[in-house]
Amino acid sequence: MVYTDAHTLNPGDLSWAKLEALGDLKLYEYSEAEGLEKRVQDAEVLLVNKTPITADLLSKLPALRCICVTATGYNNVDLAAAKERGIPVCNAVGYSTPAVVQHVFALLFAMTNGVERHNQWVKAGDWANQVHFAFWLQPLVELQGKTLGIYGFGRIGQALAQVALAFGMKVIANHKHPERDARPGLRFVDLDTLFEESDVVSLHAPLSAANLEIVNKTLLGKMKKTAYLINTGRGGLIHEQDLYDCLKAQGIAGAALDVLNQEPPVANHPLLNLDNCWVTPHHAWASQEARQRLMDITVENVKQFLEGKPQNVVNGL
Repeated sequence: MVYTDAHTLNPGDLSWAKLEALGDLKLYEYSEAEGLEKRVQDAEVLLVNKTPITADLLSKLPALRCICVTATGYNNVDLAAAKERGIPVCNAVGYSTPAVVQHVFALLFAMTNGVERHNQWVKAGDWANQVHFAFWLQPLVELQGKTLGIYGFGRIGQALAQVALAFGMKVIANHKHPERDARPGLRFVDLDTLFEESDVVSLHAPLSAANLEIVNKTLLGKMKKTAYLINTGRGGLIHEQDLYDCLKAQGIAGAALDVLNQEPPVANHPLLNLDNCWVTPHHAWASQEARQRLMDITVENVKQFLEGKPQNVVNGL
């Protein structure tokens, strides 16, 4: 077993023991394209998070029998090439749901309550200089009665809806299977209505060719000027220049992003210079508890493959 980018899953706070018990395990914190082939040449089971596994690379790995992606998304692996070679590609689902839902609300609170901004202002001595006992630097927005629009209603979207309803929010969603996932307190709508009616839009759909940069100036132009946009899904769902233009013109109240088109971003990324844009470094999924669940799923994926019963296979084998 060879893990090409192990640091993302386990920077040192988890144990590799259960995975090591399944065979010879070689761990690399990160792998550049140059030198990758040499590292994985003898791999029978390949573990990857974001390392690109191309058709060309697969053609040079005669020993490879299984690929385990330590993530839900698997667009970094050429599925067709793996299938052609009879190599199952197994992913992990469900491990990050509580962590991502929590982070969505952390981002939302950052925009609506401004906790960090007010904390910094107070510690700078500015509250001490006021004559009033209470002070706020921005409108403080209550969530109760506001409408949350969810784009993509899988496990995370469904869990997010439950929390939003507990806050007294109205919930609408855009989803491929409304009849299957209907539930009390939820209304399914088309995409235009989602962006028109929502006070908060949260993105949770997997990225595909069909929805690449789907959040563009047209949909952004339909949003309320008081609305917020949150993306903890994939950076490619948003046309970043259009979002920049919208935020610069104060077309919406704010955006909070845990993902960008390029990760890590360039140092002078325009969205990083806007006061009404909050950006975190793609860590919504990465609580220790979530990573332990991911580790456990990965161990089970490898174990089931070795027993001849591969599970969570995403390339039709």
